[in-house]
Amino acid sequence: MGKLQEFDITFTNNKVVYGPGESISGTVKIRTANSLQYKAIKVNCLGLCGISNKINDSSWSLEEQYLNSMLSVADKGTLAPGEHSFGFQFVLPAAIPTSFEGPYGKVVYCVRAAIDTPRFSKDYKAQRPFYILNMLNLNEVPDIEQQSCAVTTKKFSYLLVRTGTLMLKTRSDLRGYIPGQVIKLSTEIHNKSGKDTGYVLASLMQKVTYRTKRPVFDLRTIAEVEGAGVKAGKHAEWREQIIVPPLPQSALACCRLIDIQYFIQVSLKSPEAVVILPIFIGNIPVNLSPARSIATSPALAPVPCAAGVMPSAPPVEEDPEGGLCAGGYTSEELPTKSHSQQDPSGQPVTMSPSAFSHAPGAAMPPCRRPDASAPLFCLSTGATIPFFTEGDVNPIPTSCSLILPPEYSSSDYPHEPPPSYEESCSTVDSSINSGE
Repeated sequence: MGKLQEFDITFTNNKVVYGPGESISGTVKIRTANSLQYKAIKVNCLGLCGISNKINDSSWSLEEQYLNSMLSVADKGTLAPGEHSFGFQFVLPAAIPTSFEGPYGKVVYCVRAAIDTPRFSKDYKAQRPFYILNMLNLNEVPDIEQQSCAVTTKKFSYLLVRTGTLMLKTRSDLRGYIPGQVIKLSTEIHNKSGKDTGYVLASLMQKVTYRTKRPVFDLRTIAEVEGAGVKAGKHAEWREQIIVPPLPQSALACCRLIDIQYFIQVSLKSPEAVVILPIFIGNIPVNLSPARSIATSPALAPVPCAAGVMPSAPPVEEDPEGGLCAGGYTSEELPTKSHSQQDPSGQPVTMSPSAFSHAPGAAMPPCRRPDASAPLFCLSTGATIPFFTEGDVNPIPTSCSLILPPEYSSSDYPHEPPPSYEESCSTVDSSINSGE
């Protein structure tokens, strides 16, 4: 470092996470062994989003700037040997997105300091990142406390000449969750055929859209549960749970280049059938009304699906195998074969409450921040250090690899976007019409 023995930036109270509209302050520390002439000492507060259609590319094809403030903390002069401190303070804009890091783009913030020296002398630079959390209050999302439902009906052929009908219906207890909460899923499968189905798979999916000239869709599985198949002529019910791991929040408010979406995908193999349940991942949990918070089974009274589609059983038709009654089905509970959130012994993964933004299900006023002793948010799925806290502490890495998705380097490009909620539910009408 030449004449400099120390050139560093520290934030007040070692705070690293800030909200929109807050002030960020700190000190530039310089220690020199000899006198150092300078033209100016400047501090720059910068925030931007950059995206590319190449994985882990630092040369962005598109950029969006949120913040670029410059402050001169010292004009032309000479630094005497010893220690020197220069304070700074910036006010963050009220509309800036949450920090995010992905394989095709980032939303990053940092404070930079520079010592401009006379001509032919070396300039000195230092940089310190900080992070923004633009809280997503799930209570502000319309109908967030309602159950989410999707259904599809499919006709298929087997044994060359025989046909059957299958209905796959899934619902979740809510439409929005925070890390640490449990997604309760209830799935019904009506197999009106003489052939056993393949296994059923429920997956928590993340789709990140990078809006380059040719949009990139990064689609990955966060967690998945596999259930057994359904016997011929049976009506099976499958109830399972998925713990929401630490994840970046849905959307990225105030960012026009990156969008984050989550959904539950329930699929059946042989015959192939898929339904989609869009969900939100936020920072402040749904504050359930007393009537809604009473524990109820997700398999209770049917709820309307998107676009006015009501789940219903397939039309009654003659059973080629004679195993079905005209007035109903033989119902059975479907066992679970494997769960990505369980260790090989079958026991659920244990997770410390501090691994999440705050206690699951705890209501919080919109204006309050989570407890400063707990991590506030997850910066990036699959990142080395995804959790960040306030106070005089270091960022806390996750301790449980079983609940994290594959590394970003394992993703393929490009991915096709998944079907929308409406497209998934509309398959009911198309399947019934085709059957007529």
